[in-house]
Amino acid sequence: MITGDHIATATAIAKDLNILGSYDKAITGQELDKIPQNKLEKEIADYAVFARVTPEHKVRIVKAWQSTGAVVAMTGDGVNDSPALKNADIGIAMGKNGTDVAKNASDMILTDDNFVTIVKAVKQGRNIYDNIRKAIHFLIATNIGEIVTIFMGLILGFKSPLLAIQLLWVNLVTDSLPAIAIGLEPPEKDIMKRKPISRRKGIFADGLWNKIIVEGIMIGMLTLVAFSIGNKYYGIEVGRTMAFITIGVLELVHSFNIKSEQSIFKTRILENKFLIASFILGVFIQTIVVIVPTFAEIFKLVPLNQTQWIITLGISILPIPIMEVQKKVNEIKFGKVIYIEKQKI
Repeated sequence: MITGDHIATATAIAKDLNILGSYDKAITGQELDKIPQNKLEKEIADYAVFARVTPEHKVRIVKAWQSTGAVVAMTGDGVNDSPALKNADIGIAMGKNGTDVAKNASDMILTDDNFVTIVKAVKQGRNIYDNIRKAIHFLIATNIGEIVTIFMGLILGFKSPLLAIQLLWVNLVTDSLPAIAIGLEPPEKDIMKRKPISRRKGIFADGLWNKIIVEGIMIGMLTLVAFSIGNKYYGIEVGRTMAFITIGVLELVHSFNIKSEQSIFKTRILENKFLIASFILGVFIQTIVVIVPTFAEIFKLVPLNQTQWIITLGISILPIPIMEVQKKVNEIKFGKVIYIEKQKI
């Protein structure tokens, strides 16, 4: 709490709000003037209440917290708050009672002057970041899977496992629909219990590139397995048809693995109706293309018998157990993604 009020008033209010704990300190601006900035940077976490402060003091406090690596948000409504609002990573001004100077210096304006709105905004921001990361994760992994299918197929001496028109169809249906649905994923239930993401971390931090490459190779190799079985025992056209169905369903199934870093069995798998709809629609369209003669002729596909369907669909659901193993390995290697912190009001 940073305030211009008397320290006795500020301390009493801070205790009522659980801001001032038994081991926390309260300090006045006059006392703050006697502390060098380098010392304040080392001891800033010891102080919970700053009373009788000036605009210069507020800027010092913001910079001291930033020196620790913290992402600093500053709230204010008056002209004297504007320097600190400008220097903070996120300046938050009051929309109803705030001055124009404070609003212009801020990054965010609370139109209802309600601090609870800040929490809602943080939750929404974290969800948007998560969904962008998940969509990128899904799109790159599935595209690597398609590259691996063609490239490794040629390296191994096979005829092309998938034709150009078949690849275009897979990109159109089984890539785009789940990616859009993942972008509409609701917030995970633990999203506000995580530590803030460091500004130094890129979007591919915490081993995301490793996950993408492993998952891409997994999709490509499973598709090649389906193609190899079909090609060896039933001919090239059946092999391509099995590969076509497999890679499409693989990607649709894999979209559920992208929902969370946690096990798929611990997530609310049916919560995202858009993802469920994209899966059902994708499987339906993929099947229609194979069983309707007109479409099958266009895409150079042939009907499959019962055994071929069982093999194809059996391979298509393998990403679930494989990803469960990978998530466990990542948890051991990079640590759990959930961190519980002491919360202050």
